[in-house]
Amino acid sequence: MMNPLDATSTRPYLIRALYEWCTDNGLTPYVAVLADESVQVPREYVKNGEIVLNISFDATSALKLGNDFIEFKARFGGIAREIMIPVGRVIAIYARENGQGMAFPVAVPNAPADEPAKAPGLSPVPDAASGDAGRVVPIAPAELATTPAGDDEPPRPPGGGRPSLKRVK
Repeated sequence: MMNPLDATSTRPYLIRALYEWCTDNGLTPYVAVLADESVQVPREYVKNGEIVLNISFDATSALKLGNDFIEFKARFGGIAREIMIPVGRVIAIYARENGQGMAFPVAVPNAPADEPAKAPGLSPVPDAASGDAGRVVPIAPAELATTPAGDDEPPRPPGGGRPSLKRVK
């Protein structure tokens, strides 16, 4: 029997699931990434220690959503770049068009274990150690402090407000 503390992270599985949900529904999947030294991204597009990337089929080639890394090739300002992101540096995945997605806690190296990590521009999300595992936190692109590469202004939900559910009978 596997010890729950030894189980693999749910983060890569949730990223893949939300990516698939976005593409199945004709939405554009974006990832917000904490851009530290372990992340291979074009540094000129990093703002406030973060970068937001369009990971749609049309924007990438050779996309691999692995358990340890997200890897792909993309063009930035017409120049092809190889992107490699450790899954632990992904702070959110969401649909550009409506802001629906999920934010993740960020493991900050050398941070005290009892102090929750906080990414700039996002509220901390409790982790499994706090007993609040599995909590889904809705996000909206307006909460992110960066602009996706290639876009002139940050994505915003239609109508400017929060997405809401409507019951249809």
